[in-house]
Parts: sequence; C-alpha cells; structure tokens
Amino acid sequence: MKAVSMRAEPLQPNSTGNCTTVDGEPAALVHANGTHCTSGLGLSETEFNLLYAIYAWTNAIVVVLAGFLIDKLGNPIGAMLFSSMCLAGTSVFAVGLYFKGTSSMFPLFLLGRILFGSGNGSLTIVQNRISAMWFKGKELAFAFGCILAFSRLGSVLNFFLTESFQEKYGLQWTLWLGAILCGVGVLCAVIASSLDTIGLKQLNKKIEMEMESKRMRLTDIKYFSSSFWLLAFCLMFFYIGVFPFIANASKFIFVNYEGTFHFTKKESSYIAGSVYMVSMIFGPLMGLFVDNFGRRGILIFLCAFLTIPVYGFLAFAPRVHPLVSTIWLGFTYSMAAASLWPSFPLIVEQATVGTALGLTTSVQMIGMGIANIIVGKMLDVIKSLDKWKYVMIFLLANTLACVTFAVLVNINDRRKGGILNRSPRKRHDALIDGPANTYGSISTTGYTNKDALLYDSSTSIN
Repeated sequence: MKAVSMRAEPLQPNSTGNCTTVDGEPAALVHANGTHCTSGLGLSETEFNLLYAIYAWTNAIVVVLAGFLIDKLGNPIGAMLFSSMCLAGTSVFAVGLYFKGTSSMFPLFLLGRILFGSGNGSLTIVQNRISAMWFKGKELAFAFGCILAFSRLGSVLNFFLTESFQEKYGLQWTLWLGAILCGVGVLCAVIASSLDTIGLKQLNKKIEMEMESKRMRLTDIKYFSSSFWLLAFCLMFFYIGVFPFIANASKFIFVNYEGTFHFTKKESSYIAGSVYMVSMIFGPLMGLFVDNFGRRGILIFLCAFLTIPVYGFLAFAPRVHPLVSTIWLGFTYSMAAASLWPSFPLIVEQATVGTALGLTTSVQMIGMGIANIIVGKMLDVIKSLDKWKYVMIFLLANTLACVTFAVLVNINDRRKGGILNRSPRKRHDALIDGPANTYGSISTTGYTNKDALLYDSSTSIN
C-alpha cells in the first residue's frame, strides 16, 4: 500500500450515516407527529426543537474536551470511541419509541440525542483532524468539500427517503435504520483509523505526532489568536442562519406557501432538502475553487453577504418560489464550508488542530442550541401565521451578524500579514519560509516554522 492512498481516506462514509441520523431522527417524528407536532406522538414545537437543541448543547459541552483528548490520544482511539457513542445514541433513541404514550418516551429520546451528540460532534473533529493532516497543502479545501458532500448525502437521503420509508415500514424501523447506518459508520472508523496509522508509520511521522501531542495542554487555548476567535464567531452566526431554518423548513414551506403554491407535505420536504442537494454537488467544486483561488477571508465575507437575500425573500416575498431561496442557500452554504472550516488549520499549530476545532464546534453548537430554542418558542407563542416571518427575520439578523464578523476577520487578517487572503502560491512560500516560532508553541500570527516543515513534507506524497 503506497503512502499516497492515505490521502484519500477521511471518514466520509461515516459522515453519511451520521448526518442521516442527525436530521433523520427528529424529521421522522415530524412525519409521524403531524405538521404542527401536536398530534401523533404529542410533541410540542418546543419539544421538537429541543431534540435539535439538546444535540447542539451536548456538542458544545463535550467537543472542547473531546478535541483535546483527540490531540492527546490520537485519531484511532477517538474514531472508535466516538463512533461507538453515535451507535449507542441512535439505538437508545429507537428504543424510546417502544415507550410511546408513557412519560418515559421523551426522556429516552433526549438521552439518545445526548449520547449521539456527544459522539457525532467529537467524531467530526477526528474526521477534520485527519483531513487537516493528510490534505495540508494544495487540496485542503477540496477535502473539506468532499466531506461536506458525503455528509449532505446523508441529509439528502433523509429528506427524500425518510417519509417514504416510514410509510412503508413504519416509524420504528425508520429509527432502527439510523442505528444500522451508524453501525456502518463504526466499521468505516476502523478502516480509516487503520489507514491513518499505517500512513503515519510509512512517513515516519507517528513518533513525531505523539511527541507533539504530549506537549499539548488544555490551557494552551489562551494562546489562540484573535483571528481564531473572530473566525469562530463568524462561523457560529452563519450556521445559526442555516440549521435552525432547515430543522423547520418543510413545515415553514408547507404552511407559509399554502395560499400561493399549494405544496404537499412531501413536496415541501423535497424543497427543504434541496439545500443539502445543492451543497452535496457544489461542496467539492467550491473546495477546488478555494484551493486554486485562495483568499479565504474574502470568500468568507462573500458567502455571508450573499446569504442576506435568502431570508429577505423568505420573510418578505411570499410569491417568490421557495426553491429559489433554498438553492441559493445551498450554494452559499457550500462556499462557507469550503472557506471557513479549512481556515482554522492555517491559524493554529498542527498539534492543536483537534482542540481548535473542538472549541469552534462548541461555540457553534452553543449558538445553534440557543437559536433552536428561540425559534421553537417563537413558533409556540406567536399564534398568527406571521410567526414564520418573524423567524426568518431572526435568522436574517444572525446572517447580518455573520457579515459583521466576516468584515472583522478580514481587517484583522490584513493587520497580521494577510494569512487567510494569500493566493495559493504565496501561501506555499509562507509554509516554507516564514515566520519562525519556538518549538511546541502556538502560532498567534500564522504558521510556525515547525508547521512549515511538517506541511512541506506532507505535500510530497501527491
């Protein structure tokens, strides 16, 4: 097996199964529970959104420590541990349905989401850490774009197949299907971990990475630069605009456009799913574009700014077909995933990538958890159909906050040498030549000399 094969094996298949389950478990309850979540299983709008929020909050609490543990213990242990937690969480969620009509059902649903949230967010860090190691150089954004594509494949399968599968086989088997997919994810984690270990040994990097990990301390977070924090909050506000919308999109489209387009529930679900369909297609393409164009800071601003019309149309233009907005959002989401996430490995040291991504995910999930609860409360408390308009205005406000932070990211990046906005050629030169830093310390201005040597050697396996 050649070392080159190691570079094509992040945990994408694991993403497919897990993202089917992230969206699929609550979405399956929508189909069984009725459009307004007041019949069927008897869940209120607040309880339904709480299933998303508890997942986000669990991620927020767990991922910082998980990222640190992954940096200390390595990718294989992290992949096995957290993929197993995903399997346990989906299984508990499926078991909860056996207690339908009792007071135990919803607590079991919440427990399943807590276990799943603890595993899935942490597993994403392992996945991104492997990608940051093996694709550092010319292909990093493309690798993240491919990961997005596989992740969104799971989400697309959920939107297009969940309702039909449930109608044919029932809700119970639908939930167990999610558990089976997570079981496949465990197998993929075993394979990816093996390839990662073999590749490090072939490149004589295993001992070096272990030494770096031993030097890492959780308190090193305080050395993360202002570039990191601005980027993290920019990412948080962008995702607040995306995922709370998608969680309620099929209901919003069915109810809000009933007087103009008369969509069925299935058509509404398909339109909502087009966000993921577009991002699945454009994710790798945007990754290739970012790798060849560079200038990530500018692209981050553009994807935030171009998202503003999406919620403007949804809030104030009910005669504009919602497919225009969902396709548009899918495109800007692809651009964000290809430019935001691959920027973090550029501003922290390789040995701290897991911790940095964990902290970023925590910030993201705290924001998303709060946003999901706010949206749920708005839908419960406001009784008129205008409640959907106010929800879209709330999401628009978060997008405007994202634009503000994107501007600050670019201003701060310019002051620190334009690390994010370098062209691919200039970035390659910076990897080799600049700026020097002490061994094991965290870069506050860009690359370290140690990172440059590591990344330069990894690019030789193309």
